Amino acid sequence: MKFPYEWQIGWRYTRTGKRSSNNSFISFISLISMSGIALGVAALIIVLSVMNGFQKEVRDRMLSVLAHIEIFSVDGSIPDWHLTATQALTNKEVMAAAPYVGEQAMLTRDDVVRGVVLRGVEPSAEANVSGIAKDMKQGSLSSLKPGSFGIVLGRELAEALGVQVGDKVTLVAPEGTITPAGMLPRVKQFTVTGIFMAGHYEFDSTLALINIKDAEVLYRLSGPTGVRLKLHDMERAPIVARELAHTLTGDLWVRDWTQQNKNWFVAVQTEKRMMFIILTLIIAVAAFNLVSSLVMTVTDKQADIAILRTLGAQPSSIMKIFIVQGITIGFIGTLLGVGFGSLIAANISTIVPFIERLFDVHFLPQSVYFISELPSDLRSGDVTRIGVISFILASLATIYPSWHAARVKPAEALRYE
Repeated sequence: MKFPYEWQIGWRYTRTGKRSSNNSFISFISLISMSGIALGVAALIIVLSVMNGFQKEVRDRMLSVLAHIEIFSVDGSIPDWHLTATQALTNKEVMAAAPYVGEQAMLTRDDVVRGVVLRGVEPSAEANVSGIAKDMKQGSLSSLKPGSFGIVLGRELAEALGVQVGDKVTLVAPEGTITPAGMLPRVKQFTVTGIFMAGHYEFDSTLALINIKDAEVLYRLSGPTGVRLKLHDMERAPIVARELAHTLTGDLWVRDWTQQNKNWFVAVQTEKRMMFIILTLIIAVAAFNLVSSLVMTVTDKQADIAILRTLGAQPSSIMKIFIVQGITIGFIGTLLGVGFGSLIAANISTIVPFIERLFDVHFLPQSVYFISELPSDLRSGDVTRIGVISFILASLATIYPSWHAARVKPAEALRYE
């Protein structure tokens, strides 16, 4: 296939020149511009992949404790949770349902007092809607028998109270009991039957689980305060929540997992957006280098431009020559950056441990961070967006040098040749 002469000349200018030191220097500048674009693209892909990995890791750990969707009554117990669960399960997106009691309480042990989020659960049903049964480090969720008043604590909470499996803790409910002596808080002693570690500090330090029947007795409820749902696709939780809000009967509230941690997700998205903008500036700097290299090429090739104009080339053809040269540099740089960045992002779980062993360092000590390994989640959408932006910036960088080349006057360019 024969390409137009503008393309052929543009590609020839891209290759390393050997006729003079000037040509070699200009080609070196072009190589630096290409490398800068490649490094900027690779850095952006790697950083965004790591941020996606952290977000996914934290989200998955949160959802090992949280349900995808919660249905609850603001007035206390749900009138008929079986009916609510059955209606929710008619939605094809809903995978499982489980009742729960959600309250607040205080746990005391000797002189230590901790406020906790208390959740009454049905152990067999809870395992269908959350992964907390798999997060058990000591004991099991099935140890929460009705009437036994057993309690399962997060690891950080257990350490703060200084308890192990088999120890006793005192639970103080905020709802009091009216006596002749006045209002007295409800106090009940529980036995620690299990300890879990979800890998999320908020839950490991504040969450306590008891049997749902014990919670109903303690808080004097006629039934569960809500129903927890698990979906086939958790990403569709907001959509499914809106659908359930219109199909469920009764005065009920529906809340999905993104609403429960809205501030955290907004903060993560804002951080990711700002990091994207900051790292895109690296690509923009490389594009400015491309402008300078093309301007130097135009200056060096003025005699060639004059000859082409003398032979009948139009100014638009001269512009195309240098646009082709700049776009070629930008395309190759973007392609190299996408390949290099994707390769590192996809293998970061292997590369980082190798670096840690090589230099005897540990970037995320397990004693400090809940996530001790650097996660990565390479997304094709991010890679495509980065590649397109890089190519557009490189293409825009060719406009001024090409326009400058088209304005070269043959007579003035050949005067001193």
